[in-house]
Amino acid sequence: MSTLLKNSAPGADPDPAEPVLVHRPGPEELHPVRTHRRRRALELSLAVAVPLLLVLLWQLAAVRGWIDDRVYPAPSTILADGWDRAAAGELWPDVWATLKRVLGGYALGTASGYALGLLMGSLALVRAALEPLLDALYVVPKLALLPVFLNMFGLGEGPQVALVATTVFFFVWISTMSAVLAIPAGHRDAGRVFGASPWQMFRHVLLPASLPAVLVGARIAAGVAVLVIVASEQIAAADGLGHLIFDSRALFQNDVMFVGIVCVAALGVVFSELVRIVGRLLTPWAPRDRGRGQT
Repeated sequence: MSTLLKNSAPGADPDPAEPVLVHRPGPEELHPVRTHRRRRALELSLAVAVPLLLVLLWQLAAVRGWIDDRVYPAPSTILADGWDRAAAGELWPDVWATLKRVLGGYALGTASGYALGLLMGSLALVRAALEPLLDALYVVPKLALLPVFLNMFGLGEGPQVALVATTVFFFVWISTMSAVLAIPAGHRDAGRVFGASPWQMFRHVLLPASLPAVLVGARIAAGVAVLVIVASEQIAAADGLGHLIFDSRALFQNDVMFVGIVCVAALGVVFSELVRIVGRLLTPWAPRDRGRGQT
């Protein structure tokens, strides 16, 4: 809250022509914890209400016949079919097939992308030698590499894991290299002044300063990894959620198709949130995301 008052300097006569703006503490300053809780409650309510409203609208449209429920089954139908498939054990093999490909490719891509990004961000000659080549490969659509991986690894899990690893690698590499390059030179100079060894420089300077930005790239890569594996499974896989979606659409089983889509969405959200939680545990000094203020 701000109030307009007349300016009165010490030792001088008040001048009515010179007003001054005085700030009075508002609710956020007087009751920060209470204000934060109210804001979080409002954010959570909106996060739940908007998807729920869309689902209810979809249900109403299917029941009233505003849309063709043979093409767009009602959410209740999708939920019932998904429950039946899960209870019969028909859904979990596809979920597990997709999950293990995502986890394997994500681990390989993250490790290699972080290592090379750290190296290229620290050494100018390595960056000059490799950056043009990697920039050219980055713009190649990753699904276009699937035939290459099929020729290299044959049919099976190899091409799927390699495709996810390649996709994740570029996101993590770019975020890591950019984060290392953005570290102020004064941080490195301080480490050298104190006689830090290369390992100490990495442990106490490069890692803490770059890790928050690296984890942002890793979180983005988590969502993209799910997207890529589903697209890949639709082309060259005999199981997995992507194969389930494509196969059920070919058989005009749209309720099963939507079950697969919902499972993919849930998998992407859970995987991305796990990466975010791990990032918060690894970087407690980093600013909180999603508007979550400090209390």
